[in-house]
Amino acid sequence: MSAATDVPAASSPRGFKILSGTANQPLAEEIARSLGAELCKVTCSRFADGEVFVRIDENIRGADVFVVQPTNPPGENMLELLLLVDAARRASAARVTAVLPYTGYARQDRKDQPRVAIGAKLMANLIETAGADRVLGLDFHAHQLQGFFDVPVDHLYASPVFTNYFRRKGLKDLVVVAPDVGSAKMARGFAKRLDATFAIIDKRRPKANVAEVMNVVGEVEGRDCLIPDDMIDTAGTVSEAARALKNLGANDIYVCATHALFSGPAVERLSNAPIKEVVVTDSINLPQERRFDTLRILSVGDLLAKAIRFTHADQSVSVLFE
Repeated sequence: MSAATDVPAASSPRGFKILSGTANQPLAEEIARSLGAELCKVTCSRFADGEVFVRIDENIRGADVFVVQPTNPPGENMLELLLLVDAARRASAARVTAVLPYTGYARQDRKDQPRVAIGAKLMANLIETAGADRVLGLDFHAHQLQGFFDVPVDHLYASPVFTNYFRRKGLKDLVVVAPDVGSAKMARGFAKRLDATFAIIDKRRPKANVAEVMNVVGEVEGRDCLIPDDMIDTAGTVSEAARALKNLGANDIYVCATHALFSGPAVERLSNAPIKEVVVTDSINLPQERRFDTLRILSVGDLLAKAIRFTHADQSVSVLFE
């Protein structure tokens, strides 16, 4: 066989295996369907004391293995990822790629207080030590996480999924509103792709998970507004932002976020806020009790499947965002 045929074509699902833990198996199954493949058979169980046990039930020797597992709480999701990567390495996989639809501990990316851990760096070290040769991540909370790994990292964005959805809505005179200064660059990107104008909210955060909106910079009166963010945790930021925009005369208000953590009072806050629609992705497997009438869930399965195809064929995934 010539060198040109040693690497499977990007259109072929042969030569790689898709593994999944229990954190988001529906997404892993959708990725496999998009690739025309089946999930590799894996046993994920618990001992009587709660200890995590994993076993790969197929031969993966020499295969290009992709382990799909978001690392949102609880901590067992991270443990499953580490054990699956380790099992794949010990089963003689040719290459192991950790596919992280959501990367936990990304907010702990610096030492901003005395005597605190840099959790993001610790998690990166653990993933590498387990045996990952590469990482595919989706919308890291902080882009500098790419530098925390000493293995190649492909950082994917869910923005094409959102922009396609909102283009189909045909919203007129749309304003994309950054919920805080840190989201300004992302919001400008949305505004450019949707031919919208841009506004920003000046926000103070007195303490963690508590947001206080100060004022809105930009014209929003009588216009539809879109508030994009990378994640919604307790929903304090977006709910207060929506109220501030409504008080200034905004028309319909939409919120979009890649990762729907929906912790604590999030569902109640979003349900009571003046938001027409909350649009998220399935990067996290959201339980039924955290869903509500104005929630719309978009799939990133096809996006991740394309990235896996390109990675398997040693092609750049950046073409997905050009």
